[in-house]
Amino acid sequence: MARHAGNAMTRIAIMTDETGWHTSRLKKAFRARGVEARCVDLADCRIDTTWPPHGLAIPGFGHALPDAVFVRGIAGGTFEQVTLRLGILHALRESGVPVYNDARAIERSVDKSMTSFLLNRFGVPTPATWAGESPAFAKRVLMREAAAGRKLVMKPLFGSQGKGLRRLGDDACETLPSLEDFSGVAYLQRYVDAGHPGFDWRVLVIGKRAVAAMKRVGGDDWIHNFARGARCEPADLTPSLADTAVRASHALGLDYAGVDLIAAEGRPLVLEVNGVAAWRGLQSVTPLDIAALLADDLLDRKLALSQRTLAWASGDARA
Repeated sequence: MARHAGNAMTRIAIMTDETGWHTSRLKKAFRARGVEARCVDLADCRIDTTWPPHGLAIPGFGHALPDAVFVRGIAGGTFEQVTLRLGILHALRESGVPVYNDARAIERSVDKSMTSFLLNRFGVPTPATWAGESPAFAKRVLMREAAAGRKLVMKPLFGSQGKGLRRLGDDACETLPSLEDFSGVAYLQRYVDAGHPGFDWRVLVIGKRAVAAMKRVGGDDWIHNFARGARCEPADLTPSLADTAVRASHALGLDYAGVDLIAAEGRPLVLEVNGVAAWRGLQSVTPLDIAALLADDLLDRKLALSQRTLAWASGDARA
């Protein structure tokens, strides 16, 4: 067995609101590396300034903190609840605990408008996108795109698994849906025709490299999500796919990411970047042990870097 930064005393918190296939795979992978991993719901954690020495109470860890955190899931809730849960992750990072992915990166990936902004800023190919609160501006975008013979996809700003998507422009006289159905925000992305049967790619990026890819074929009309019935097929991880996916993950500052891409004019375009990526569909079409690769990257890169930084800081302080 290869040596890892973790040891028998290393304890990992897997932050998740539900246990199942993914958490079982992760716990098995960490256990094989001599590391204890336990599942913790962020909703059960708390900031408690009377709880020494850190002011953070993480169930199952007593007054100590985990050596590292793997974020597998964050439950939905009120704005205040989600803010507090993300605040716990921020507080863990501020306390020196490596968080994989940390709250800053998750916030960027969950907000589709920020994802689009950062992809564009870093020169990652992605469809033209508009996001704003003005119905009048959104209507002008729809009219202009329709006049040019193009369609749009309207998406909830927050959301995943293809839920709530609307394709606009199939009817030349189509009107903009009420923004009330989209929490007052118009997030519009130029539609890319994937043909029939359509497909897109999901590429998994771990650390600084793309490790596996699959095609998601068919599904519910033009939506190619595994959760919506799309068929998963193996796909070659071409240099173009790998490079684009890695650049997208880097643009958002993610440790691991599920990057969704679609073919357009001979090149892949990034549609979305998932910072709390599931991989069950991808695991079904690749011989790689994805949970093991994730565990290795957390231990050998993220945790090891944190330990080296701490050792350097301690040595500098003694000097």
